[in-house]
Amino acid sequence: MALSLAISPCPNDTFVFHALVHGLVPGAPPVEVTYADVDVTNTAAERGAYDLVKVSYAALPWLLDDYHLLPCGGALGRGCGPLVLTRKDRAHGDLTGATVAVPGDRTTAYLLFRLWSAARPPARIEVVPFHEIMPGVAVGRYDAGLVIHEARFTYPRYDLTALVDLGEWWEGDTGLPIPLGAILARRGAVDPAQATDWIRTSVRQAWADPAATREYVLRHAQEMEAAVVDRHIALYVNEFTADLGEDGRAAIDALLRRAADAGLTPQISSSRATAWTS
Repeated sequence: MALSLAISPCPNDTFVFHALVHGLVPGAPPVEVTYADVDVTNTAAERGAYDLVKVSYAALPWLLDDYHLLPCGGALGRGCGPLVLTRKDRAHGDLTGATVAVPGDRTTAYLLFRLWSAARPPARIEVVPFHEIMPGVAVGRYDAGLVIHEARFTYPRYDLTALVDLGEWWEGDTGLPIPLGAILARRGAVDPAQATDWIRTSVRQAWADPAATREYVLRHAQEMEAAVVDRHIALYVNEFTADLGEDGRAAIDALLRRAADAGLTPQISSSRATAWTS
């Protein structure tokens, strides 16, 4: 039987999963893939909608009863955090009274934003499809926008400025990489050890022959030009994609502990949060 897989159309996900999606991983079953923004997959995972699914690390406290967290395939690293963008005439650190557009209420980006802005929260939050955030800030519909991934490379085109890099803030405060997106395997539907092997094989094939992924990645890249795609993949597909390692696990544990201590997510035990396969 085919496995259901939900990932984003972003270049890091399509690059990582190219071989698995196209039946190029020895021993792996066929895969039926759905492409969706992470806010959509976070919600779908709560319903157990997919066998393998990309979600936000911030959503884990609601999902670990039904899913295993895999140690590979996700997005975690340094210098790759979410940005808070504003127009240049509002480039100061106080968002009091502001309306801020965010890509989802259970995204890691929004969780980091809430931790960063706890002392001076904005007046209003609006959940907005990712592709509408930068244009909305540029025309004044929102005072600021919280963005991820390719926006790091393209926001100057909208004449916007970065109020804060939440990745830099997190790394400076913790010394740890920033955990963004995780890959989960549905309990009872797919063996997590096997899924880990399939995904690691898929990413290693992509690294060995990146040209083979090119047409697939660009086809789903939401009109991003090739140079931006290359920078995106180089930043978000890194050593943590193959294996979280000790630093990756420590980063996830720190994020979830801080969120729970602040009352932003349910408490989960450290052993529960890190109960992935090796």
